[in-house]
Amino acid sequence: MALRLVARRIGSKLFPMFSSANHLHSHATSFGFKEVPEEEKSRLVGNVFSNVASNYDLMNDLMSAGLHRLWKDRLVSELNPFPGMKHLDVAGGTGDVAFRILERINDVKRRAMQDVREDDLQEQTQIYVCDINSQMLNVGKKRAIERGLGEESSLIWVEGDAEALRFQDNSMDGYTIAFGIRNVTHIEKVLDEAYRVLRRGGRFLCLELSHVEAPIFKELYDYYSFSVIPAVGELVVGDRESYQYLVESIRRFPSQEKFASMIIEAGFEKVEYENLVGGVVAIHSGLKL
Repeated sequence: MALRLVARRIGSKLFPMFSSANHLHSHATSFGFKEVPEEEKSRLVGNVFSNVASNYDLMNDLMSAGLHRLWKDRLVSELNPFPGMKHLDVAGGTGDVAFRILERINDVKRRAMQDVREDDLQEQTQIYVCDINSQMLNVGKKRAIERGLGEESSLIWVEGDAEALRFQDNSMDGYTIAFGIRNVTHIEKVLDEAYRVLRRGGRFLCLELSHVEAPIFKELYDYYSFSVIPAVGELVVGDRESYQYLVESIRRFPSQEKFASMIIEAGFEKVEYENLVGGVVAIHSGLKL
């Protein structure tokens, strides 16, 4: 694992193609390797996730050989959640990250806060699961019921757009987004919104499929991505095109360093990232100070 600290603010001069101005004034954006009108991307991405929602977690297990579970555990470990926190998990419809956060908070309470009434702490903790796709949220709600969390007051399910959140300024202690930010139309708007809703001292964490640098590993990874994953999608869920888009969207996502510079441009400080599995995925983090 490579952990790098982005020690200085990297201006848009270094990476002009990712500056806010260029994104805000563009009229076309990427949908995988295709260029589509900006107003079309949300609909197209919505169709992809509506198609894969019922098999989303199964396909994650198959595509990553179960490693996505360890990556999400690592993300939550970096968050270091605490009882009474107010947290926003964006693009988290199936609840995978939110369930882990709640479990970690309950572990903390059992170990260190046994003298405080459980009901009081439960009411204070608020974990908002925000997703633009209602079908993904329905999967998460069903999973919550299966886990005995159907009446869990700490879990709040919200249908919403990461680029225009319906939460007050300075209202969240933490913000996570896992495998979601590469699917938005304007990455910089999502980062601006994350910064806006976080309180001072709040932490932004993003888990995303990223870029492999080692040449031999990259060749193997490319073959697996473009030849195996779409074929598995077709075999398991009868949908090759959705998984073709997903692997193409990874290649169109900014490199680790460039994405770190975008997080800095949004106003975050102490920005760093950690590569996992040679850069197959990366966890980016930043603080609002």
